Amino acid sequence: MTCMARPWGGRQIPLSFMVVPMLRSLALLVFVLAPFLGHAARAAESLPVITAHDTATLVTDRDRASPGETLGVGLRLQLKPGWHTYWLNPGDAGEAPRLETDAAGALTGQASRILFPTPVRISEGGLMSYAYTGDVLLPQELHLSGPASGDASGHVTLKAHAEWLVCAATCVPEHGDFTVTLPVDRAPVSNVSANQGPRDRASPSPAMRGDASPQAGLFHDALQARPVPSPFRASVSPDGVLELEGQGLSPRSVHKAWFMPSASGVIDQVAPQKLATAPGRISLDLRWVEGAEKPHDLSGIVVLQDDAGQQTPLWIDAPLSAGSAGAGGSGAAPVDAQDAAHEALAPSLLRMLVFAFAGGLILNLMPCVFPVLAMKAFSLARLGGSARRAQIGSALAYTLGVMGSFAALGAAMIVLRGVGSAAGWGFQFQSPVFVIGVAWLLVAMALNLLGVFEVTSGRLGQDVVPRHGPWGDMLTGLLAVIVATPCTAPFMGAAIAGALGGPAWSGMIIFIAMGLGLAAPYLAIATIPVLARHMPKPGAWMAVLKQALAFPLLATSVWLLWVACIQRGAMIVPIALGGAVGIGLAGWLFGLAQRRAMIAGGSAAVTTGRILSVLVLVLVGAALWQVPQEVAPPMRGGDGTAEKAVPYSPEKLTALRKEGKPVFIDMTAAWCITCMVNERVALQKAPVQKAFAEKGIVYMKGDWTNRDPSISAFLRDHGRDGVPLYVYYAPHRDGAILPQILTVSTVLDAIR
Repeated sequence: MTCMARPWGGRQIPLSFMVVPMLRSLALLVFVLAPFLGHAARAAESLPVITAHDTATLVTDRDRASPGETLGVGLRLQLKPGWHTYWLNPGDAGEAPRLETDAAGALTGQASRILFPTPVRISEGGLMSYAYTGDVLLPQELHLSGPASGDASGHVTLKAHAEWLVCAATCVPEHGDFTVTLPVDRAPVSNVSANQGPRDRASPSPAMRGDASPQAGLFHDALQARPVPSPFRASVSPDGVLELEGQGLSPRSVHKAWFMPSASGVIDQVAPQKLATAPGRISLDLRWVEGAEKPHDLSGIVVLQDDAGQQTPLWIDAPLSAGSAGAGGSGAAPVDAQDAAHEALAPSLLRMLVFAFAGGLILNLMPCVFPVLAMKAFSLARLGGSARRAQIGSALAYTLGVMGSFAALGAAMIVLRGVGSAAGWGFQFQSPVFVIGVAWLLVAMALNLLGVFEVTSGRLGQDVVPRHGPWGDMLTGLLAVIVATPCTAPFMGAAIAGALGGPAWSGMIIFIAMGLGLAAPYLAIATIPVLARHMPKPGAWMAVLKQALAFPLLATSVWLLWVACIQRGAMIVPIALGGAVGIGLAGWLFGLAQRRAMIAGGSAAVTTGRILSVLVLVLVGAALWQVPQEVAPPMRGGDGTAEKAVPYSPEKLTALRKEGKPVFIDMTAAWCITCMVNERVALQKAPVQKAFAEKGIVYMKGDWTNRDPSISAFLRDHGRDGVPLYVYYAPHRDGAILPQILTVSTVLDAIR
């Protein structure tokens, strides 16, 4: 054994006499500190969620947190070979990932926006996907505030819920809940996150400040992969030519280029994008999706690749111009692009107004509006012997009621869209409370037509002669709009999409134009002398007609109660039918009081009868609070197609298209009468069913009776904001949108 001499002389001491005890002490120290060292190593990364396709964790760019800082957090997906997940716009199929992060404890904060890196393009089976492969980080910026107590010591706990889709030969939806706990510094720091925008890439990173986590490099790489705002002027022409202009663009600096839109359903994403370059300008030939409304501006990522293979991703917002971009170069004033967009908006708005008016006009022929049109026919007959002034006043009041109701409905849809809701045409019928309320209103109006009670304009308890005035006509207009919303007429889909996709003021004008179209026939009959002279004269026959018109209203109320039963199950039947009985009792009591008043004038009995009727109505209204909140399981099966239908899901549609199978999509709802009519006159017919079977077409049905975000997204992607929507996907082809009114020949021609 080697010995060590003491420097001041004396005897030698064996080396093992000192080393062995030191090694034993070191081993003991490591054993004691191992749990703490392991915790420190994992402090900036959660426990993993491991599947057969990937490993997911929540990571942070720092090991510590401080009040007032912006912390980098992100979902790290380590994908197995052959698997990928998706970008903000997944492409022709797929779904964008979602990540919700909350901070609690010594500090608080929330984050939901993912700062997506630039994806890669994956073209397979006639479809284009924008995706990520390998080891990918989807980062967020989490601003931390607090603590409320003024003491920043302790820990902050980050809890996150993530949902993502991974695909290879098949697609698998995955999700996970993650937790990361970080120590908190006492003193707040002024910092910039590693997830800074492209303009802040020169700012200090966590590594430069010394508090970086082992995962900080992932955030740096994700930052570098994000697109930067384009320094070039961008525009897109009506024929789909995307142009970039500015200094630095040349055939040498741009050897290849491609565009990835921020939203699907706008351009044909799998179509070739022909590149043309010139000094100071490049252009890409894009192909609009056939039948889709062109956007006012086209946003997304343009990737420029030079001769050396170096790629530069640029984020652009290209306004739709009246033609090809001019040769003004990058020095053109920004107002020029705005003027071009406004010039393009004018003809587009005019076209949408024409579509809206035509859609509202055709809506008069849809089955939804028949009960109300029957009432208007009675009103026309009643006015047949009236003065011209009364006829015009009635028509204007009805028109005002219709247009005002359309304006209110349009404003509600625009506001709901503005706050992130997926409200579409007929969205209010997805509420069983609204459906039952309308059914009860129709029962009350039917009782009025049957003579159980009369609508008067007097005070409570006063003997008044029944009166039909402007308020009654406006109420009829309101009712016409309410019962019309379950139907969608031709031209309405494009008009509603244009109304919700453009500025709020233009959307309101489009909805008002739709209302004018619905009221136009009655307005024309009452105001055009030639037509007014042909109105029938009043007579005894009107009493019989008035009572007969009550039964279409009662039939409509039965249909609405059936819709409510589908939405919330059989337990809603006692509430709905009991309320209808209550409406009948209230109407009967009110009618007794009216007849008593006509005979004996105002009295205590008259007042008591009317108060009792009001109390019954209050009890009926209170019953709406008992409507079940849980969505009922699917129970539709009475039509000839339901048993053969595959329930719609984005993942199933993606899988079928990748397998090369033809798919017919039917987006419908129980409250959509147009949908039901189309099923019976076209989709259930033997020639259509036979053709589906011979061609192996998968019939996929999306039921929008209750709210369904996946169906709402599909409708928006195809330029629609309501049902029905029919799309046929031929093998390895883009979807073809069918008309909203189907016939057997229409369906057969589409699938050929």
